Amino acid sequence: MAVFDTPQAAFGALRPVCVQLTRVQTVENVRQLQAHLAGVSGAALQELQEYVLFPLRFALRVPGPKQERLVQSLVQCISSVLAATCVKKQELLQELFSELCTCLAPPPSSGKAAPLSEELKLAVIQALHTLMHSAYGDVILSLYQPSTLPLLGFAVSLLLTLAEQEKAKQIKISALECLQVLVLQCDCQEHRHLDEDESQQCGDLFASFLPGISIALSRVIAGDVKQGHKTTVSAIRLFYLIVGLVMADKQLARIPESKEKLPVEHNRISELMIHRGPDWTKSTAEKLSLLLHKVVESSSIHPHWKVRLELVELVHHLLRNCSQSLVDSFSHLLKALVGLVNDENSEVRSRCNTVLQEISEQRIVAQNRALADVLSENLHSLATALPRLMNSQDDMGKVSTLSLLLGYLKLLGPKINIVLNSMSHLQRLSKALVQVLELDVTDVKIVEARRSGPPGPLQQGVQKGRCQKKYFRFFTEEKVFQLLQQVCRVLGYYGNLYLLVDHFMGLYSESSLYRKQAAMILNELVTGAAGVGVDFLQEREVPLNVDDLKGSITSILDEYMDQVNWYLVTSNDTEESPEQSVQHLGLAARAEGTSSSVLLSPEPPVTTRTINSNIWQICIQLEGVGCFAAVLGKEFRLLLLSALYPVLEKAGDRTLLISETALGTLADICEACAYNSVQCLINENSDYLVNGISLNLRHLAYQARASQVLDTMLRHSDASLLPLVEDVIQDVLSALDQSYNSQASTFLRVLQSVMTALVQWFGMPSAEEHQQRQTDKGHSRALSQGQQEVTMTSQEVERFFLDYVSQKQIAEGDLPDLEEEEADDAPLAKPEPNTDTEGEAPMPSHAQLARDVMERCIHLLSDGSLRVRLKVLDVLELCVTMLHPHGNHLLPMAHRVWPALVTRLINDDPLAVLRAFKVLCTLAQTCGDFLRQRFSKDVLPKLTSSLLSQAPVSARAGPVYSHTLAFKLQLAVLQGLGSLCERLDMGESDLNKVADACLIYLSAKQPVKLQEAAQSVFLHLMHVDPDSTWLLLSEVCCPEGFEPPHASLQPVKLSGMGRPRNELTDNVLLLLQRLQQQEGTGPRISTQEASPS
Repeated sequence: MAVFDTPQAAFGALRPVCVQLTRVQTVENVRQLQAHLAGVSGAALQELQEYVLFPLRFALRVPGPKQERLVQSLVQCISSVLAATCVKKQELLQELFSELCTCLAPPPSSGKAAPLSEELKLAVIQALHTLMHSAYGDVILSLYQPSTLPLLGFAVSLLLTLAEQEKAKQIKISALECLQVLVLQCDCQEHRHLDEDESQQCGDLFASFLPGISIALSRVIAGDVKQGHKTTVSAIRLFYLIVGLVMADKQLARIPESKEKLPVEHNRISELMIHRGPDWTKSTAEKLSLLLHKVVESSSIHPHWKVRLELVELVHHLLRNCSQSLVDSFSHLLKALVGLVNDENSEVRSRCNTVLQEISEQRIVAQNRALADVLSENLHSLATALPRLMNSQDDMGKVSTLSLLLGYLKLLGPKINIVLNSMSHLQRLSKALVQVLELDVTDVKIVEARRSGPPGPLQQGVQKGRCQKKYFRFFTEEKVFQLLQQVCRVLGYYGNLYLLVDHFMGLYSESSLYRKQAAMILNELVTGAAGVGVDFLQEREVPLNVDDLKGSITSILDEYMDQVNWYLVTSNDTEESPEQSVQHLGLAARAEGTSSSVLLSPEPPVTTRTINSNIWQICIQLEGVGCFAAVLGKEFRLLLLSALYPVLEKAGDRTLLISETALGTLADICEACAYNSVQCLINENSDYLVNGISLNLRHLAYQARASQVLDTMLRHSDASLLPLVEDVIQDVLSALDQSYNSQASTFLRVLQSVMTALVQWFGMPSAEEHQQRQTDKGHSRALSQGQQEVTMTSQEVERFFLDYVSQKQIAEGDLPDLEEEEADDAPLAKPEPNTDTEGEAPMPSHAQLARDVMERCIHLLSDGSLRVRLKVLDVLELCVTMLHPHGNHLLPMAHRVWPALVTRLINDDPLAVLRAFKVLCTLAQTCGDFLRQRFSKDVLPKLTSSLLSQAPVSARAGPVYSHTLAFKLQLAVLQGLGSLCERLDMGESDLNKVADACLIYLSAKQPVKLQEAAQSVFLHLMHVDPDSTWLLLSEVCCPEGFEPPHASLQPVKLSGMGRPRNELTDNVLLLLQRLQQQEGTGPRISTQEASPS
């Protein structure tokens, strides 16, 4: 609470100290006045304002040198008075302004700044700042008249000098803030808002200072980073505020053609005033463009984020207020704005995106043709330099460059057609995108990755289509590719779709070098045209026409699926790549159709690079089909007639990358067309797919492709498809019958898929079920044998007594009546015809198919091609599994296949032997007794001799041996031989042969896997004949002796007793231990135990 609330009381208190200060100007007197002012209310001080300021001003005006401490105290006291009062007189404002500025002025004799202390300079600046804010109402405008121009110029010059040359950060910042207040651009609410005329007047006045202010500020902005970010931020803010005021489009539009004439007494001042006419505006804009370029370059890379944020505000302010007058400068400004979209700081990014959004919403670019032209030229220049920049910059630089390109396109928005309608611009932009998107096709892994064998059910593995990871020549960062995708999508969103599709289809057809990139761009253009995944700033002016989109997609699909572009060579193996023969046929047909004299030049050899390129082209086109489906939704169902069959072809391709991409495309089609799964997609369109397969099977060149479609359909459907494709499978078998030599490998692949599907659909007994069935079978056999013995004994007793009664009757002459005998015999004869007339149940269709396929396998099992024989053995194994429940049909087929299978087992390539042995093991599971004698006679001697001959080789081989085919064959035979012996219930002599052949593999010198496999053989032999197995092993190594139970008995002597340890000891002891455990936990069931009591 103030002590003196009334002017009278305050005057009485202040008068003595004011008089004392007027008489003697000392720091102590100033402090006394300052202390008394603290006890005066604001209202009372307002009445005594001039009275209190008089001694302070008088002390400043006293001629001669003064102490800096005194001047500083006087200025601070004036500042405190002004902070508590308002200046209501124009003369007082101007006089105080002049007196404070004089405190900073250098002596008249020197041209340098006065050597004042930093504290004094800071006090004067703050006093000026307070003075400007204490001016009441319109009084402030008295400073902004032509007559005060020299005074303003003096103050501006002083403050700029301090901001530029001072070392103290606080002085630099305060000087810049004071200068901002001086040009009436402060952010406070104390000053009233200027109307248009007042702003126009201030703009005319400040135009005189614009060159000096802008040059000095640009030097401050581009100064050393050590000056601190706050100084730079204040300088940038002041720069765009003063430029935005003087160069405002609204003000320049109101400038009269001729300069306004001032009164005669102001002739000298008139020379200082600037007329902001067209010539001056143009000249100033050109000079400001240089300064803005300097400001943008230094600020956009400033390490502090607040400087970069203020740069965004600079661009926003100037673009909003000076979009016409500074149009030539926006080449730099927009580049800076767009470049900061991906700034590392989130606030800068957010503000940048907000400014871009506001620019688009206000249609600043769309309504300003000159600004659109500037952006177009920037875009053209950047597109020209893009390939060079992408080849030379690092990943961060590439991201910045592409962000700039994307930003230009977003800012152009609907005006993007200005660029696209210019052939030069479109050509430059399209070639730049095509060059930048060049793929790296040197990776051999893409070519080597093959889809091995018929995969199992993939329905669970099919996921929504995802673009395959691509490797580009000029960049590796994923962010770069995402920006390129956005560039293409924004082009598609705003641009003329027909024009863009036509242009890039031209590039697609122009050269194989451009084809992959053009296809990628076309996919993204269509995606962008549909508005999917597009990051745009403003809506397009014309909404999307679905018919136009569908028309463009149809034309692209036709080009993609043209025979020349869809059936490319993807393998050097002609058997796996039927496209080679198709291409040759197509070229021959074209040449024959054009001219009979055309000679086809020999085809150059297909390189790995070409194959890699072809694979990627097909994958990109498949991704395009998925994109088009996602864009059209259910409307894509109308295009399925032309698109689904080729995609299914590629889903059955042997190249892993192509088949995976095609499966992703199928998933995309399912989602877009509202199918629940790939299975539903295939089943609901199976009629036309089956028709296409049937037609293509009639043409030799198309049979391989038709088989791929059938292969894919079978792998991704269920048993409900079988009735639909049954006729087609018969067509495949017929085609195979007619082309054993040329197409056997292709058709066998389909038959393998058929059999795999049948086994999957109609079930296959699991290993556990089969084992349980074998166990139950053994138990039932043992039980039946015991029962049979009891039953036969009772019959013999019954027959004995019946014979006894009959013989006694005959002896007594009591003969039975013949008619009764005939009557008694008649009923016994009746059941016989019933057993003969019992019919056999018809085979189901899937079993019939398996038998038909197995019939072809028998003929092809002796084919000259190893590849064909291997595939036949794979199919044969599936056929045997499928016919397992139908023994009456399987056994005759097994009888027919046996001679050829034996040849494969004993006289063929090791690979074929390996597969044939696998088939043999499967046959043993299904028809064991049937094979016992045949196996013992035809195969077992060869297998045992082979094992014995290879054992020394494997015993002395090194670790590399485990990768050889011979090792794999040994391992397979040892792993399967034990189960074969058990399933076929081999005789004792055969078991001894097997045991003798496998015993040597228990040696510690053998590879570990072979030792384990040999152990498995003896474990199976333990189940078949444990006693013989124990005796054989004990002859090798017997760990303990056996005492006779009675002295009259001879002691048991075995060869293994007391034998020193050798390489067989460890494995033999392990097997004996396992045998002891088996005998202890599960004793064998004897015939007497199994018989009923």
